Amino acid sequence: MRLGAHLSIAKGLPRTAAMATSIGANTFQYFMRNPRGGAARQIPGKEIQAWREARRRADLYPIAGHLPYTVNLGAAAERQQEFTRMVLHDDTLRVAAIDGEYLISHPGHYEGERQAGLDRIIQLIEEAYLSITPPGPMLLLETMAGQGKEVGTIDDLCYILEGLGWPDRVGVCLDSAHLFAAGWDLRTPAGCQQLVQELAAKIGLDRVKAMHLNDSAAPLGSHRDRHAGIGKGELGREGIAAVVNDPFLGELPLFLETPVANYEEYGEEIALIQKLKSV
Repeated sequence: MRLGAHLSIAKGLPRTAAMATSIGANTFQYFMRNPRGGAARQIPGKEIQAWREARRRADLYPIAGHLPYTVNLGAAAERQQEFTRMVLHDDTLRVAAIDGEYLISHPGHYEGERQAGLDRIIQLIEEAYLSITPPGPMLLLETMAGQGKEVGTIDDLCYILEGLGWPDRVGVCLDSAHLFAAGWDLRTPAGCQQLVQELAAKIGLDRVKAMHLNDSAAPLGSHRDRHAGIGKGELGREGIAAVVNDPFLGELPLFLETPVANYEEYGEEIALIQKLKSV
């Protein structure tokens, strides 16, 4: 099982590799820049060389960068569009520089008509991401809870992918808490299979590459994005066990984004998930 957590790279990627190993993780996700702003830490070549060796020793795979929350692929205002183009383009290159496999992004929010927002997302991805050659990390669009004018239902992602022409370089990252809040009851094996069948029919399972494994502090179908610790939310241990034992969902790379006081607490959750895997 490829299981890890969202970790900081503020003290350097080799340090992050050590953090991952210390909590029993064999993969991780990270922010390349301030999640609430635009500042990005420049990673020197020597650090990248040391990272590659540390990664090899620790068998860390795959590695996913996450775009900051300030990015809105569906923005209507030109200034915000320019910022989003810059971040998507530059962070693609930053993830490529450290040999990362994935770049994950919230699809964004729309203003005015929903379809117009979806069309802006398609155009921006074409301009800022698909235009980059040679190709770098695969861009994964995340499933969302559906708060307000948030984009990110399975139908939304299907529309975007179809509008892009189903490129090999764009895929999907699931989020268990978001899906639950959006109305997918993942607390039973049958509920998980219903989701997998929907993904197979509309997206294609080969395009679904990763999952954020989070419990939900918000009720089923509430359309509220509220993460909870593993086994401490509405999904509970039974729901987390259903997800990680699903023949498809449980084989995806799993990244924890649960609320913790420090990264060491992820180690406790990883140990719990490993126990639940065989339940």
